[in-house]
Amino acid sequence: PIYALEGSVFIGGAVIQWLRDELQILSHASESEKMALAVEDSNGVIIVPAFTGLGAPYWDMNARGIITGLSRGVNRNHIVRAALEGIAFQVNDLLVSISKDLDGDISVLQVDGGAVANNFLMQFQADILQIKIDRPKNIESTALGAGMLAGLGVGFWKNPAELKAVRETDQIFIPTMSDDKRTELLSNWKLAIRKVQYT
Repeated sequence: PIYALEGSVFIGGAVIQWLRDELQILSHASESEKMALAVEDSNGVIIVPAFTGLGAPYWDMNARGIITGLSRGVNRNHIVRAALEGIAFQVNDLLVSISKDLDGDISVLQVDGGAVANNFLMQFQADILQIKIDRPKNIESTALGAGMLAGLGVGFWKNPAELKAVRETDQIFIPTMSDDKRTELLSNWKLAIRKVQYT
């Protein structure tokens, strides 16, 4: 048998679309990597993109988003960086919950989707999760998966084990952040989460 655990967040990469379309902080989502790397850190800014509530593991439909830590020294690059970091923090929350359910640690996270083209996000995610991030050459895995299932259905592949060879790795991101820095960032994230939760 094959089992799956799913964790759902409501707003991930869409926070960058929001910065682009509603706040007009950037012109194209692809600019977010360069903007995030233009600053050393988020300058204390944290974005919790709970525009439609918080998904797993909080399941708080009444929570609403927040941008916290603003000061006169904050610029658009800090805000874009904080938005990308918020995506990784949400993935960390999911991974912590899933690890508890599995009663074990996860050593590698295989990622896909448009947001994984962002090298800053992938490296920050590796740093926050403290695990390797495995990005495939084909980041649009939905179409690939449909093709794989079709291939299994018509007998092109004999069993699901053969499909592992189809997925090719583009890059592995290795954690480099210090434990102290990671602990500080996660502590600040948890404080921001508490601010948005409906009690």
